[in-house]
Amino acid sequence: MSTFTLFYGVPSGCSFGSIVALEWSGLPYQLCRIEMPAQCNTEEYRRINPMGETPALLYDNGKVLTESMAILNHVMAKSLNAAFHYEQGTEQFNLFNQKLAFLNTTLFNAFSPLWYSLEHSSSESNKQALREYGAAQVKRAFTALENSLINQTWLMGDQLSFVDGYYAGIARWLKYHNVIDIDEFPNCKRLYEQLQNEAAVKFAHAIEQEQSVKSIGNFLGHIVFEDVIQEYKNLK
Repeated sequence: MSTFTLFYGVPSGCSFGSIVALEWSGLPYQLCRIEMPAQCNTEEYRRINPMGETPALLYDNGKVLTESMAILNHVMAKSLNAAFHYEQGTEQFNLFNQKLAFLNTTLFNAFSPLWYSLEHSSSESNKQALREYGAAQVKRAFTALENSLINQTWLMGDQLSFVDGYYAGIARWLKYHNVIDIDEFPNCKRLYEQLQNEAAVKFAHAIEQEQSVKSIGNFLGHIVFEDVIQEYKNLK
């Protein structure tokens, strides 16, 4: 069986959700830590992903898959854990993609003005305008999510899924930017807090914080970025 290598970004990258998914999937994988933004912007990392972003998933044959939606769909399709696998064309498959698309396009993108304001030089008036616009977008996204979680344990209903793990990695950005209070959205807060009790989520947090932790999946350890570049000279 092939072994995946996941490039994950710290601090607090959205690649968090891909770590959680790989843990739940039971697939063999190793991790490669990427410091953001410095390491992402190097010529060497752009051989992995020309956009200079994480996550990226490397196959044994040297091919690379980028973008969280694509990676989570691929891991779902290959999952050895039947609880996290859905056949194409089924209602569950369609619901999985619907929820994943919402998180990736609406919730994730709502934070973009806030990240830009934080990471780029600009006048105070421009930064304030970006923060106000970002706050409105984040509130809009969380309002929609709050309503979708009424009478639901998880994002897909009663079934835990990769989209929940992806949500855990994005929702924590509220603490970074402090533009809205998650207490305004009790269903979203409940979902976030119950995810913190999941072993795979605890594992992903520990990995990011470089703490010793036991895998519940098939984690084979870390590989140094320079060793990846040396081993795969013709990345595709």
